[in-house]
Amino acid sequence: MADIILHHYPSSPFSEKVRLILGYKKLAWKSVIVPSIMPKPDVVALTGGYRKTPFLQIGSDIYCDTDLICNVLEHLAPSPTLYPPTHKGLARILAQWADDRLFWTAMAYNFSPKGAAELFGGGPPEKWGPIAKVFGEDRGKMRLGMPRTAPADAASAYRSYLRRLANMLEDQPYLVGSAPCIADFAAYHPLWFTRTQTPVMAGIFEATPAVLAWMDRMAAIGQGTMKMSNATESIATCATSTRAAAIFDSIPFQNEHGIPLGTRVTIASESFGPEPSAGELVAATRMHYTLRRTDERAGTVHVHFPRIGYVLKKADA
Repeated sequence: MADIILHHYPSSPFSEKVRLILGYKKLAWKSVIVPSIMPKPDVVALTGGYRKTPFLQIGSDIYCDTDLICNVLEHLAPSPTLYPPTHKGLARILAQWADDRLFWTAMAYNFSPKGAAELFGGGPPEKWGPIAKVFGEDRGKMRLGMPRTAPADAASAYRSYLRRLANMLEDQPYLVGSAPCIADFAAYHPLWFTRTQTPVMAGIFEATPAVLAWMDRMAAIGQGTMKMSNATESIATCATSTRAAAIFDSIPFQNEHGIPLGTRVTIASESFGPEPSAGELVAATRMHYTLRRTDERAGTVHVHFPRIGYVLKKADA
């Protein structure tokens, strides 16, 4: 199999989710650091427009969104599983809540003035303010009118969510049992951001020592075997890859839109990150879409998206 290449940056919380899963499954991977804000020309060369972080590359196949990335890693290394058979539905639903509601609540709390000051370098506002403004403007373009939670409201909700996580950990080491699953990795990464990227805000964990102990267990998993790479190498890998059957190629076509395979389409997030990717629709299964597109540097690329959270349209619609 071709190398697993993760395109990410160190402070990205969703990247931490995937890095830990790579460690849990004891997988070797290559690291390509991408910019945290636009422009991202090397990213777009591979994805065709999608610019959220992280994304996963295997040869000339690009997997977008951590929900799909986790399914890919599960296929590559089924044991230990992310989806325990007795709690598969519960684990997925809890992970979906954590990646959405818990994440945005934590971020609103983390990016309070005190947290932002630490994140962007500290000191007086005139020092870190311009950096924060550029970052905020970039993320503002990705939000598609999503409502913003005031830091005080976020703090209250965050404390409630932490208590609920603590309740789940009263009689077991992980959220749904004796081993970590997709729910743990999804719930961990926004809390990791608070603890490691804005530690001045980490006092919120003091009331839930069970959550802190669980976070320590999660952090101890590690991040697998990583080797540094770069965008030039990863784009060259894509361009020179002779594509074998991709992970989901054998799954039957499921047509929910009346759009036949071979149609030129766009796929974009329905909420955060509106930038569409365009190409020829070559797969639409129960859980994912695949576009085939051509880039002058990356060659022929197959870009994969999950169905949930993404909008498929004809390119001329």
